[in-house]
Amino acid sequence: MSEKALRLGTRRSKLAMAQSGQVAEAVSQVTGRRVELVEITTYGDVSREHLAQIGGTGVFVTALRDALLRGDVDFAVHSLKDLPTTQPEDLVLAAVPLREDPRDVIVARDALKFTDLPRGARIGTGSPRRMAQLNAYARGHGLDIETVPIRGNVDTRIGYVHKGELDAVVLAAAGLHRIGRIDEVTDFLSVDTVLPAPGQGALAIECAADNADLIAALGELDDPFTRAAVTAERSLLAALEAGCSAPVGALADLLADGQIVKEMRLRGVVGTTDGTRTVQLSTTGPVPETHEGAVAFGRELAAEMLAQGAAGLMGERAH
Repeated sequence: MSEKALRLGTRRSKLAMAQSGQVAEAVSQVTGRRVELVEITTYGDVSREHLAQIGGTGVFVTALRDALLRGDVDFAVHSLKDLPTTQPEDLVLAAVPLREDPRDVIVARDALKFTDLPRGARIGTGSPRRMAQLNAYARGHGLDIETVPIRGNVDTRIGYVHKGELDAVVLAAAGLHRIGRIDEVTDFLSVDTVLPAPGQGALAIECAADNADLIAALGELDDPFTRAAVTAERSLLAALEAGCSAPVGALADLLADGQIVKEMRLRGVVGTTDGTRTVQLSTTGPVPETHEGAVAFGRELAAEMLAQGAAGLMGERAH
């Protein structure tokens, strides 16, 4: 333990600090070295603009990557769903640990479930993807809801419900698990109702591509099934030429026969935020054994979605 501490770059939010702390502990166990958290403020943390207007969740990633490239930190932890789909050549995703629950959840007043919300219920979310799918579900099931764009951390968002400004807010189950607040959830949204963001619930541990020793050590935390699933999901997002804030949902499930994982099913959806039009498709095949195989899995489903008009539902496509 006499070696210099490893420096882990993290955003300052409560959630980022919680998940980085968990990774720091795991890295310390596999390397035998101390890990210290280096807090980095990103433009996405200080800007009050809506995420879609400032480039989507990728704005949270840029400052961490800059710190890595400058050598201010040795590695960084990201929420995988925030990562742009193009990987910089001089950085590498050394590990994608086992995924947390990928579902979206509702925190509603009076412990209500989504389908029990009153007519005209106001539901807060900063995500065009969630808006598109909630509105589509509501239209198809005779529910009357209004989706309201919001920003802010978990406390701020749940606070809108406690203050009576909103009837409910939508959050990611994984984030609430990691900060110990999952008991505040009033309803878990089935992935048949709302497909999560590509990579939701997974973390990405990134470091410099030339640091072979650290890449090998961090690789101990990699979960190959999680990596295959999120690679397929992100490949679909990339092939749709959509940014992290586009109304695209994707989830790759691993289908097991007893203890043996046999197949992977990938589902994708894209829709207009008012829920009037959606394209939703799925494909099933053998679990990809290579990075290229997982990329091809996502690309093929995206091609089918584009053939059915997905591009026209995303507004301006991000290149």
